[in-house]
Amino acid sequence: MASEDAAIAMLNYYTATTPQLRNPPVFVQYSNHRELKTDGLPGQGRASAALQTANAVHSGSMSLSRSASASNGTMMGGQSPVLRIIVENLFYPVSLEVLHQIFSKFGTVLKIITFTKNNQFQALLQYSDAGNAHHAKLALDGQNIYNACCTLRVEYSKLTSLNVKYNNDKSRDFTRMDLPSGDSQPTLDHAMAAAFGAQGIIPSPYSGAAAFGPISFPHAGLSLQMMPGTLETLSMPSSAMAGRMAIHGMPHTAMNSVLLVSNLNPSSISPHGLFILFGVYGDVHRVKIMFNKKENALIQMADATQAQLAMSHLNGQRLHGRVMRVTVSRHQSVQLPREGQEDQGLTKDYSGSPLHRFKKPGSKNFQNIFPPSATLHLSNIPPSVTDEILQDLFTGCGYSVRAFKFFLKDRKMALIQLGSVEEAIQALIDLHNHDLGENHHLRVSFSKSTI
Repeated sequence: MASEDAAIAMLNYYTATTPQLRNPPVFVQYSNHRELKTDGLPGQGRASAALQTANAVHSGSMSLSRSASASNGTMMGGQSPVLRIIVENLFYPVSLEVLHQIFSKFGTVLKIITFTKNNQFQALLQYSDAGNAHHAKLALDGQNIYNACCTLRVEYSKLTSLNVKYNNDKSRDFTRMDLPSGDSQPTLDHAMAAAFGAQGIIPSPYSGAAAFGPISFPHAGLSLQMMPGTLETLSMPSSAMAGRMAIHGMPHTAMNSVLLVSNLNPSSISPHGLFILFGVYGDVHRVKIMFNKKENALIQMADATQAQLAMSHLNGQRLHGRVMRVTVSRHQSVQLPREGQEDQGLTKDYSGSPLHRFKKPGSKNFQNIFPPSATLHLSNIPPSVTDEILQDLFTGCGYSVRAFKFFLKDRKMALIQLGSVEEAIQALIDLHNHDLGENHHLRVSFSKSTI
């Protein structure tokens, strides 16, 4: 890394959130080496060029070195400002807004048209300058928008400009906010149809991906170069947490409030456990574990904002030995079982639960939402409960306590550090609302602090 501080920041981040590379988890720790000697190694020239590209992306500079361009076999002269984009391995839906956010990092995006052709989600995107298109192609071709999926294939279009007739979720002219929204997918003229070219490598499982609403990046806020091969760490504007991207003139598209959670451990999961965990990020109204596929569940949050928060913080976290996948569901609501329908208690309605954390409008709890971490924040502790009692409570449930401390100014609150993030997630599920006596029930949240 460029500095020791950068290395510390990287290790701290990936200790709390285990990254995955094509599914297996990747663990980051400090090395005994103070620096790397790479001069003269085979392929070092190509690696240096890639590093220059990554550094240029990170700094926002578009002035990539000539050597980097030359080493990639590309030339600036005569290229089109219009790019053709194919999204392969479309595991999650990709919206026009997501493409705008990604490609805007390389210059001013004037127009975008999205469409589905040959069962693939594709787009045409026009920059104000051909140089911006060149740098975007250089940096983004082959990158994954999300972990191990939604791979961008970027090439030059034969077109030099796009003709956009409607501003909607499938096409947009950012220079013409007066265009009508239209009622359907915009029709493409013959010149555009001829410019699309051949099929991509991997067909999309979503034939109508362009109709999906925007989806958040699972881990927002890091720079592109911190995880090679993925764009999932692109920063996201805070207003996007409300289920829409903050782009001037863009119609607000409400996101669904129902989440699909997959890769659960069917032998350990319960509706109550999912209610408690997802309730950290919003008020859970209903939970439904699929009757015939119990590793999947639907969770209905109070609104789209809370669904977005839960998805961004919990996607990729480990629960009961498995890595959870959290995406937006196509369902608008979770249906309760009909009378007489076999359900085995897998569907629960929590809309009237007293355990909701955000019942009051403007609740301060919204200001204390943090990603899962190994350190838990405990509150509502009665005066008679000592640190030994609390530590024994956690160790008695099988959790390894690494550190504990009461708040100096308020002994109703404390921090407890467990052995891993996965342990802390399970402990929160098991011990939130635990009866401590004296009419006090323990409140457990994830902490932004460490001990």
